[in-house]
Amino acid sequence: MNSLPTYGANAAPPAIEVRGLLKRYGPAIVHEDLDFEVRHGEVISLVGGSGAGKTTLVRQILGLESPTAGTIRVLGQDLSKLSERDARLIRARSGMLFQRGALFSAMSVFDNIAQPIRELGHVPPDLLHDLVMLKIEMVGLSTRHAQKMPAALSGGMIKRVGIARAIALEPELLFLDEPTAGLDPQASEEFVELIAGLRRALDLTVVMVTHDLDTMTSLSTRVAVLADRKVIVNAPLEQVACVDHPFIQEYFLGARGRRALQALPAHRRAQLPEAAMEPVPADIAR
Repeated sequence: MNSLPTYGANAAPPAIEVRGLLKRYGPAIVHEDLDFEVRHGEVISLVGGSGAGKTTLVRQILGLESPTAGTIRVLGQDLSKLSERDARLIRARSGMLFQRGALFSAMSVFDNIAQPIRELGHVPPDLLHDLVMLKIEMVGLSTRHAQKMPAALSGGMIKRVGIARAIALEPELLFLDEPTAGLDPQASEEFVELIAGLRRALDLTVVMVTHDLDTMTSLSTRVAVLADRKVIVNAPLEQVACVDHPFIQEYFLGARGRRALQALPAHRRAQLPEAAMEPVPADIAR
């Protein structure tokens, strides 16, 4: 099952379109005949077992790695046919939050967020200041943190600064790598609300690598499962849970998966397989 939509002559092309992707490192094949599609405005969660190639797929979509074969189109552009200048312009329309924030430790919060703006060329200091302060406020931080160093920040604050840097150029695409990893339940919930709010405010299309079921169920419009070197399903979560595949059965129909599925709205729960509604042990925490 692979719920990839078809587009008529008058329909907008997908934000991301991957066709027939092959990626190998020497004799090791990571992706083979992989198809993947993301529509504008969606939040897609990428899930899969260790070594399934989730991060490798994202890096290829970002243009940080080249596929061995196949086609990747981002915002209507075939990445293999772009000049270096045009490739940089496409990358500037994407933001990335790395798992641990990946801030430059020797730079202040202000300079970390300003970095992608400065890379585009000269920006008047007053305008740069206003842009950075706006991004700091958009992620729910006080502007008094602007001159702090990353070492002085909590893990949750580092992620917020990472998001501020990712949206510094007001991108159309936002990529998130395990955005709530390492956060406690309350901080995780607040971060999910932040991402949802930014998606609405900035009209973002979001691709999120995550293993956290609560984050996935709260944010995702669709879930893409990587297994057997390809995307085996790309569909709403309640449809994914119905697919008969060992990884899906273990991941989504285990106790933690069932707890997350049972929290879906009633009209979505009605589409789940019976196994998803089996009782969840009381000791399964969030």
